[in-house]
Amino acid sequence: MMYLPAIVTDLSPLWISLKTALVATVLCFIAGVFAAWKLYNTKWKGMEIIDALLVLPMVLPPTVTGYFLLLIFSRRRPVGQFLFEQFNISIVQSWAGCVIASFMVALPLVYLNAKAAFRQVDKELLDMGRTLGMSEFKILIHILIPVAFDGLLSGVILAFARALGEYGATSMLAGNIPGKTSTVSQVIAQVMSNQDFSTVGIYVVLVFAISLISIVSVSGIRRNH
Repeated sequence: MMYLPAIVTDLSPLWISLKTALVATVLCFIAGVFAAWKLYNTKWKGMEIIDALLVLPMVLPPTVTGYFLLLIFSRRRPVGQFLFEQFNISIVQSWAGCVIASFMVALPLVYLNAKAAFRQVDKELLDMGRTLGMSEFKILIHILIPVAFDGLLSGVILAFARALGEYGATSMLAGNIPGKTSTVSQVIAQVMSNQDFSTVGIYVVLVFAISLISIVSVSGIRRNH
């Protein structure tokens, strides 16, 4: 009887996952909306390649994404070496690695939803803004984002749910360090290998409940749109 309370009080992996998902989602919103704004109505040569690269993490196995991130941010590579030598920042096996991994796998969800939402905005509204002398950035802030808000919010919620459950890329880049980078998904895999089904069950229920609420919220937004 003393076993279950001990499990329930060990919520540090859930806290790490929530903290990681929140920060990654904010970054996804900024980067995803900006990318969608630049690309949703452009005819640049090679635009399809850029679009594919932004969507690619959604279809690649997360471990493959994590492998590429590890190549980029390893201290033996130029980017990782530069960050460490100039700013004493180490991405590999750090909480920042959790955030970057979650950001990469969740970004396509914000980008695709934002691009689709922007394409639904009446172009006459945009032309009206230009007629009034508004810059393209002001049009983004004052017209595009408010009008496309429901679509953007759907993407943000889905990105949060995806970042919360991220496992493959995180384990490759950030590792599984208790109290630092040990997310719920990693703990579930680790505890499952030890056949501790009671602990696994509790973590699974928590993640399942948060993810279900997120998906239901998206469905509600789309239904009321």
